[in-house]
Amino acid sequence: RCPRAGDGRAVFDSAEESRKELNPWMPWSEKQTLEDAELYARRAHAEFILRESLSYLIFRKSDGAHVGNTGLHRFDWDVPRLEIGYWCRPSMTGKGYITESTTTLEQFAFGFLKARRVEIHVDDRNEKSWRIPERLGYTLEGMLRNYAPGSSETPRNLRIYSKVMPVAFE
Repeated sequence: RCPRAGDGRAVFDSAEESRKELNPWMPWSEKQTLEDAELYARRAHAEFILRESLSYLIFRKSDGAHVGNTGLHRFDWDVPRLEIGYWCRPSMTGKGYITESTTTLEQFAFGFLKARRVEIHVDDRNEKSWRIPERLGYTLEGMLRNYAPGSSETPRNLRIYSKVMPVAFE
């Protein structure tokens, strides 16, 4: 579901558990405070209402535990194109939650939002994360070398995966 006021604690606790694993790929995680997490939840809710970004929190059905975050971001409505992002707390990895949520968002993007292109961007060193689009049939379109600063002095390489809907010729 969409984040809302009061979700900061769940996000913060998951991020706390995940700091070591997330920091190489998501530098925000290293310094996030409880207040930052609550601000994220409120800002994400506002962006959701405005349809600027559609962030979601993933909860386990059996007990309501926060699994991680996902969402549809970086819209280009002229195509239309968007990007799916995700992260999962370490104690919940390997159970299919991210695969399930990514599949659901993909179906929503192509079905309801009428996207023509869905992308997933993943750091080349994060094999666990780039295995997901590969498992789901996304095409590796290329590698952006030295694309972004990394957590060390070595710049990050970014893998770009996509799925596209065929365009009908008129």
